[in-house]
Amino acid sequence: MDGLATGQCLCGAVSFRVTGEFESFFLCHCSRCRKDSGSAHAANLFSSTAQLAWLSGEDAVSEFRLPGSRHVKCFCSNCGSALPVAPADEGLLLVPAGSLDSPIPIRPDAHIFVSDRADWDDDLASLARFEGLPGADARSGE
Repeated sequence: MDGLATGQCLCGAVSFRVTGEFESFFLCHCSRCRKDSGSAHAANLFSSTAQLAWLSGEDAVSEFRLPGSRHVKCFCSNCGSALPVAPADEGLLLVPAGSLDSPIPIRPDAHIFVSDRADWDDDLASLARFEGLPGADARSGE
C-alpha cells in the first residue's frame, strides 16, 4: 500500500486515511461477515501497526458490536457503507477492501471460515461475466 491509503463511504460523507502497512488480506466466509457484507464473503485488510485518521464525517460513523462476540462493524450512518474498525481494546485495524479508493498492492492471503460459506458459493469462476448489467446497453441506451 506504499504506507498510505485513502477511502470513503458511498455517499462521500465519511472519508479516511490509513498510514502504515497492511499485514494480511482475508476473504471471510463466516455467517457474520456474510450478513455484514450482504455477499458471499467480506474482503478485509488487517494491520497491527497502521494508523487510521478520519478526514471528514467522523460523526456519521456508527459502530455495531455483536453481543457475546468480538464481531464489530463500523458503517456510515447515512448510506450504510462499511468503514474501517479500529477497536482500542484489540489494537488491530480492520479495513474493508471495498472502502478504499487507493489501489491495494497486496492480493488476498486466503479464504477463511470456508466451512461456513454460503451453499451457493461454489464454482463461481465458471459463471458468465459482463462489463455491466446484462442487457443494460439495449434497455437504457448506454
